[in-house]
Amino acid sequence: VQLVESGGGAVQAGGSLRLSCAASGRTFKTYLWGWFRQASGKEREFVAGTWGGNTYYGDSTKGRFTISRDNSKNTVYLQMSSLETEDTAVYYCAAALYSASNYYRRTSYETYEYWGQGTQVTVAS
Repeated sequence: VQLVESGGGAVQAGGSLRLSCAASGRTFKTYLWGWFRQASGKEREFVAGTWGGNTYYGDSTKGRFTISRDNSKNTVYLQMSSLETEDTAVYYCAAALYSASNYYRRTSYETYEYWGQGTQVTVAS
């Protein structure tokens, strides 16, 4: 599986951005999908994820970010609203083959075996 992110950039605090993650392959539906981010000098942090009809979020993004997917386009999206300066980071799309054990560990970056190249999001005050 190859993942390509797009949609990053610079935005003022309070603004919005939408990230996209286009995936190759014909088994889009059989993967767990996640968005992670890594700020300079910090560990990689879980942002949002989806499997089937379920979505789940990290504590710092719940209520502000929305993950969605378009199976017809093999694309996962991350709509980010009410952005804060603390949201500044490189954002990564990730995928892992679905299994019960992977789903149990769905918020851990170690679960995911496929990663995009990352896209920079910078939120200015």
